[in-house]
Amino acid sequence: MEKGIPELYGSLVFNDKVMRDKLPKDIYKALRKTIENNTHLELDVANSVAVAMKEWAVENGATHFTHWFQPMTGFTAEKHDSFISPVGNGQIIMDFSGKELVKGEPDASSFPSGGLRATFEARGYTAWDPTSPAFIKDGTLYIPTAFCSYSGEALDKKTPLLRSMETLSKEATKILNLLGQTDVTSVSTTIGPEQEYFLIDKDLYTQRKDLIFTGRTLLGAMPPKGQEMEDHYFGALKPRVAAYMHDLDMELWKLGIPAKTKHNEVAPSQHELAPIFDTANIAVDHNQLTMEIMKKVADKHGLVCLLHEKPFDGINGSGKHNNWSMITNTGVNLLDPGRTPAENIQFLIFLMAVIKAVDEYADLMRLSVASAGNDHRLGANEAPPAIVSIFLGDELTAVLDSIENDTFFGKHQRIQMETGATVLPHFFKDNTDRNRTSPFAFTGNKFEFRMLGSSISVAGPNIILNTAVAEALSQFYDELKDTPADGMEEAVHALVKRAILKHKKIIFNGNGYTDEWVEEAEKRGLYNLKSTPEALPCFIAKKNIKLFTEHKIFTESEIYSRYEILLENYCKTLHIEARTMQDMIRRDFLPALMEYTDEVTCSISGKKAVADLPCTAETKLLSKLSGYYEEIYLAEEKLEADTKTAEGLADMQEAANFYHETILADMDAIRKAADAAEEYLPDSILPYPNYEALLFSV
Repeated sequence: MEKGIPELYGSLVFNDKVMRDKLPKDIYKALRKTIENNTHLELDVANSVAVAMKEWAVENGATHFTHWFQPMTGFTAEKHDSFISPVGNGQIIMDFSGKELVKGEPDASSFPSGGLRATFEARGYTAWDPTSPAFIKDGTLYIPTAFCSYSGEALDKKTPLLRSMETLSKEATKILNLLGQTDVTSVSTTIGPEQEYFLIDKDLYTQRKDLIFTGRTLLGAMPPKGQEMEDHYFGALKPRVAAYMHDLDMELWKLGIPAKTKHNEVAPSQHELAPIFDTANIAVDHNQLTMEIMKKVADKHGLVCLLHEKPFDGINGSGKHNNWSMITNTGVNLLDPGRTPAENIQFLIFLMAVIKAVDEYADLMRLSVASAGNDHRLGANEAPPAIVSIFLGDELTAVLDSIENDTFFGKHQRIQMETGATVLPHFFKDNTDRNRTSPFAFTGNKFEFRMLGSSISVAGPNIILNTAVAEALSQFYDELKDTPADGMEEAVHALVKRAILKHKKIIFNGNGYTDEWVEEAEKRGLYNLKSTPEALPCFIAKKNIKLFTEHKIFTESEIYSRYEILLENYCKTLHIEARTMQDMIRRDFLPALMEYTDEVTCSISGKKAVADLPCTAETKLLSKLSGYYEEIYLAEEKLEADTKTAEGLADMQEAANFYHETILADMDAIRKAADAAEEYLPDSILPYPNYEALLFSV
């Protein structure tokens, strides 16, 4: 008999309930103190936890353990060790120590380090993160860990995220204590990352070199129907997709991942999964797991899950919406507008801190979502533009306007919606609309950062958001710290007014897709970083180095290493795409085009030989096919030569610029001609499954 969902949920997680049941009371209290207060964990506590964790894991079928970490590859990494320990006479025991729990030693030189580690400097360490619960997957106990080099530099995404969370907690708590909230001792950032993805048939996937090597189609003409009928979004789930989603939910729930919403997205074969929010650290771990399990479950259903930002040209790509907020240890959402004057003061300070942070570090916000894949999507009428702005909605904008102009803001009246059908229940209109063209939108009690690409780790954007908001709160604290209690409300009002005047240029409630907004944003002095090579140098700008180093999020060497890694990843991605396209054109597409051209030529020759019949249509077709062949052949030759030039560029920024400006243009030229030619090729001759098969066969 299957477990019910409450029993199933978290059944493979070493969560608080399991810890309370398995650990001695004093050990449990010591571990909870570490988790809640970020205090150091003593080895004797770690030993007791390790014994209980091993016993629980073995009871649930685990034979191995692994330190699970998030290197700068964008994926996760793991090395599995068995629990067995020889005791002599050919006997073993199942053993796991506190030392093995808290520390591991993977090879640090084999992961991207941006020059922090030379090949001969191999030693690196993984360190247990007790704030993210261990879990069992495929017979192995997974222990979430941070990853650092022998000399202590962070080589992962978890370490700086934890640093940023602690920094924001410290600065937010100082402000709240100043406002009289003395019971607040910590503030957590929370994330709910919505995840978009495509599902395609596995048999078709294996016939496409571009999907296998790059995750996206480098060639492919649009079918007669795409998404223009707007009939896929929220449509009825097809049986095969529904079965996949059901199994996916089950697997995620076992691991304590709160998958909540599932539906069809805008493009054919595109879907979305959204979880309930969780603390930032756990939400990042859960999202990495979600992406992995989505692919694994798809394989069991004869499907492939595509997480590339733009796998198909001509239809929407996939993003990941990062819903971000701040919650105190007393359970108060700091971005929830209050009902009392004290709550309103608190809300306005934190609202303005976010506005100030996004305005001053909009370049870093854009950088945090920069990738070769996301460049195809941003601003393409399916995702926010590359210009970072904030949507507040009419009511909040009016509140800030009234503060700026010292005018009275009347209390907002809830509006009852009239649908015209008396049988339908009454409901009230929200105080803000939704703006899907906005990169950073206020949605009631959180901000939705909508620029992320579907394959990205959500750690990077939240590191930057946490740190930038912490800096704003730190500055606000310095302005308010000497204010007497009876003058606090007036001081906050003055501070918010100054902040509005300085930072209101980042607020935009209109349509981000229009040319007029691009012109307006330029007048306002906002960044418009259209590509990854344009955005990446922002990482090493002086103001941004200062931000990260002063708050101890990154050392200067860690910043430069990440800049180098991002540049290198961009160049490698486009290099692989260019080489894959060359291979497909030379070995697959041109031979197929030649084959069909020969068939048409033979048809013309046959007609003339038999009865000298007119061949006007065939001759026109032959001329088209021959013209496309020549155009594609010459364009591929140029791509090949330019790729060799790119390979010789030693400076990574110069190489990234060359790939963006030259290699992408070469590939676009080939694709334009090849897609036009594809429309004339019979399916029996086309060397790979076309868009019609890929998008409408599941």
